[in-house]
Amino acid sequence: MIHDHHKLAAWDTYQGRDLGVTMEPQACSFKVWTPSAKQVDVLIYPPSTGGSPNEPKNQEVQQEIPMNREDQGIWFLKLEGEWNSYRFMYRVTFDDGRQEIAVDPYARAVTMNGEMGVIVRLEQTHPKGWNEDIRPELESPVDAVLYELHVRDFSIHESSGMRHKGKYLAFTETGLHDSNGNTLGLDHLVELGITHVHLLPVFDFATVDESKADDGTSDCSRYNWGYDPLHYNVPEGSYASSADEPETRIREFKSMVLALHEKGIGVIMDVVYNHTFDTAGSSFEKLVPGYYYRHNSDGTYSNGSGTGNEVATERPMVRKFIIDSVRYWAEEYHVDGFRFDLMGLIDTATMKELAAELHAEVSPSILLYGEPWGALESPLGDQMTLKGDQREAGFAVFNDNLRGSIKGDSDGTGTGFATGAEGKEEDIWTGVRGAITDFTAGPSETINYVTVHDNLNLWDKVAQTKGLHDTLGFITYSEDGRVKGSASVEEAVQQAKPYLHVDPDRILENETVRRCLLANGIVLTSQGVPLLAAGDEFLRSKYGDANSHESGDSVNAIRWEQKQQFKPVYDYYRGLIRLRREHPAFRLRTREEIEQHVRWLEKGKGMLAYELAGAPVGDSWGRLVIIYNAAKEMRTISVSPHAWNVVVEQGKAGVQTLRTIKDGQVSVHPLSMTVMYSGE
Repeated sequence: MIHDHHKLAAWDTYQGRDLGVTMEPQACSFKVWTPSAKQVDVLIYPPSTGGSPNEPKNQEVQQEIPMNREDQGIWFLKLEGEWNSYRFMYRVTFDDGRQEIAVDPYARAVTMNGEMGVIVRLEQTHPKGWNEDIRPELESPVDAVLYELHVRDFSIHESSGMRHKGKYLAFTETGLHDSNGNTLGLDHLVELGITHVHLLPVFDFATVDESKADDGTSDCSRYNWGYDPLHYNVPEGSYASSADEPETRIREFKSMVLALHEKGIGVIMDVVYNHTFDTAGSSFEKLVPGYYYRHNSDGTYSNGSGTGNEVATERPMVRKFIIDSVRYWAEEYHVDGFRFDLMGLIDTATMKELAAELHAEVSPSILLYGEPWGALESPLGDQMTLKGDQREAGFAVFNDNLRGSIKGDSDGTGTGFATGAEGKEEDIWTGVRGAITDFTAGPSETINYVTVHDNLNLWDKVAQTKGLHDTLGFITYSEDGRVKGSASVEEAVQQAKPYLHVDPDRILENETVRRCLLANGIVLTSQGVPLLAAGDEFLRSKYGDANSHESGDSVNAIRWEQKQQFKPVYDYYRGLIRLRREHPAFRLRTREEIEQHVRWLEKGKGMLAYELAGAPVGDSWGRLVIIYNAAKEMRTISVSPHAWNVVVEQGKAGVQTLRTIKDGQVSVHPLSMTVMYSGE
């Protein structure tokens, strides 16, 4: 084991951008960094012949070719000829005679389940129109409306109407409607008005067996969120129409990006550079023992991720790997942004360098944000990227302060402003102003949200604060992971009644509905970058499952019939997004603009009212007033006595005038939000 990393100082400064395989018209080159190796060979296997990867004909090495040692720990080999679709591995021999065979960590294509690297000509994987693809321009991060979504959840349910269920290609399907004429799938996203789809992990992850046919049954082994990285630079195979043809997943991933871009929607990847699925068995550890992971003082792997290891991002060649990888997705796949899982475990210097390089070299429109925390104790210490460390650095962080102020805790019965707690007005006011008095240098650094894939989703959390878990038949798991009171998860879902108390004729009068709309109403009207969890726009429930990462489709699938079922809710979300996107007063760019143009009118007792100056920031509305009423009774406040046009009130939202107030008295309904404007 190399524990003395000072020895590596001369080796770990390689700057080239050509690690992995480089293709030329009639040749290909291999470069791998493994400074402590005595010898490295490239093992070449013939193109996969179909059938099981374990069949002898698929295991035979066709050639074993020694690599040449170069400076800075690099080993190099150039092969003449056409090697497209041949498989390859690196075999490393160390001083003590020990040998390891590893997939190239820079692999851009792999066989099924990532067992071998594959040599591909990437230009052959471009879908029609790829070279004309244009990424949506983003003038400022605050212009984005983010929508967090799992690829499989989007299309797997029969109500989705999509052909390519659970696949990248579902995003290419247009013109779909339910029996009531409601848009589905991609057209739904366009109609809703979001600007970016933030996809849960779509790099190649370990826990879903790609060799199992997807027969549409909700076998939970087919399901995972994907926070278990295997190959960072290859798309996940289970979302492709065929996982055993290495080019297919690449082409279909690009087709998805192209289809979203054609509708003006950007694509954000959830990336997990903080840990890997394997530790001892990973390519990193096999090629450069002891270098890629952090260790405790006793030599054991540290576990700040809670999953058994943490990647040593602060070391030069690890930092380089991460920046190269993110850049590769942005350039080769035209990806528009990256969300960093447990960004607290990525050192701040790496995040700053990465942001600077991407914005200068690839596109200033690229969005970068992450979770400013780790899971458990980490030796990274004061290099951790936490709230505040993103100041002026070109990336944003999740605002869990505002999240907690709005809803309370994540899984329990704790309450926040929208769920019944008292005394939260000041905290909401801090969040509404882009957290500039809290931890940001400006509003583009805060991601405002109430729920994401983790923990209880919004409907279930609000129900939990009202003590409805048992009444609604929500799922309870025992210590060993079994579902209490049911034979299976599927049965538990069928028995649950998440909408028991919602009268279909009076949806917007339901208290749980109103609290949900108020919670995301605050998110969509606050300064900063709003993020919604997919399905919130039609009251998606996960039946009380607070950690559905492997609960299967029955819990996780988006049920598109709910769009019609809760149409007034959907219309409200759509209206608020339109309001935000058409009115720059909600999207102030800087701390100074917020200090000058946002002022509070009244706050206390479950109410917050404030005014935005529209005219100075080029808004067609001169002045805007926003009032959040989290109390259970009507509240009336006084405003200046000229004509005010109300555009959001009582479960209706948009840019059309609902009524006009002339006497200076505005009454706000219980558990709701009012927005109005005056031309003066």
